[in-house]
Amino acid sequence: MPPAYSTNMRLKFPILALVLEIITIILYALLVVYDDGTSSGHHDGGHGKDNHTDHNANAVSLYPMFQDVHVMIFIGFGFLMTFLKRYGFSSVGINLLLAAFGLQWGLLLQNIWHLDNGKIRVSVEKMINADFSTATVLISFGAVLGKTSPVQLLIMTLLEITIFCINEHVAVGMLGASDVGASMTIHAFGAYFGLAVARVLYRPGLRNGHDNDGSVYHSDLFAMIGTVFLWMFWPSFNSAIATPGTPQLTAIINTYFSLAACALAAYATSSLVEHKGKLDMVHIQNATLAGGVAVGTCADMNIGPFGAMIIGVTAGVISTLGFKYLTPILASSLGIQDTCGVHNLHGMPGILGGLAGILAALLGRKEGVSPGYQAAALASSLGFALVGGAITGLIMKLPFWSQPPDQNCFDDSIYWEVPEEDEEAGESLAHGDHSKNKAEA
Repeated sequence: MPPAYSTNMRLKFPILALVLEIITIILYALLVVYDDGTSSGHHDGGHGKDNHTDHNANAVSLYPMFQDVHVMIFIGFGFLMTFLKRYGFSSVGINLLLAAFGLQWGLLLQNIWHLDNGKIRVSVEKMINADFSTATVLISFGAVLGKTSPVQLLIMTLLEITIFCINEHVAVGMLGASDVGASMTIHAFGAYFGLAVARVLYRPGLRNGHDNDGSVYHSDLFAMIGTVFLWMFWPSFNSAIATPGTPQLTAIINTYFSLAACALAAYATSSLVEHKGKLDMVHIQNATLAGGVAVGTCADMNIGPFGAMIIGVTAGVISTLGFKYLTPILASSLGIQDTCGVHNLHGMPGILGGLAGILAALLGRKEGVSPGYQAAALASSLGFALVGGAITGLIMKLPFWSQPPDQNCFDDSIYWEVPEEDEEAGESLAHGDHSKNKAEA
């Protein structure tokens, strides 16, 4: 018999959410100020100078990049996970919740190592990096999608961003690794952190699947919206914090071509492995994005457009094959129930990106980059992810976080007010009918 849990969040969720926000506000009151350019000696990772006039001219120069990354976080990731037929509210809604808290927490912890006269000076670049920190949580969210409560996920956000910031400081700050598009520190880290959590939260009752763990025509179409937004804006994600000028342009170009080549490879591989050569929407929604993940580490390196294309094709092939063959093996043999297949979109392509960065360093494609430190950064990201994910999973497994029972997994109605549907009669209510029913009630 599986354990019986109370899924009522009426006190747990509001108290946790408000306590976390109050603590965050207090910390911001003590530590966070505007970056007005008057500081002596502060810097934003190479973007801009300490000269006040230059600061005024460049203060919002990164805002278009910030907008692109913001769209990826809140629309791209959110809608990519709407493929489940009865879990769309949670996919988009909980994505918004976790990102809204995560960006506040991430901005604090990422910059706690770099206080300027005891303060964190907020700039657009720091806001971009805060969005990046939330991406790790949203990747991990995909691994446990449908099997966790909002309370558990807030706990995961708090712990994962904390561990992510420690690893980022080790990999980039201490080791000096180059990871401009964060193949290692965001994608590989987020994927393997989520897989470790999923393994600890393994549900034997879902071993043979679940009726709601699947898609319908319109839910796959909604997920494709997320894919297209991510695909369009990924060059901004990989180039946003690159050094302005040629390195930033290089990152944009490499990502552009890697994504394009990856898309062709993913379509071709999907047709090759599917019955009668048909395309599988799961492959197209996800594997077409793997090129953006894999080229991230060496995005600003002089690998040539053809090199970016090679990385993209390789990522598209291994991601599609992962969805087709590896995901079932992970579930049946290792007890890792990866709902969204983050191992195939972020995990393996993230490792591929790390390996490509090591090779590019060996070939001298970027000055001052050591292949040994690149390898150490990849190992650090995987180590922190697996150990941190396992510990976080054990904390999330405690029986008072309002987790759903097996029979209610992948169903919005356990945590959301859902409009009634007359499924048996095959009727669908128009928007006006929903309003009329609520008025009558």
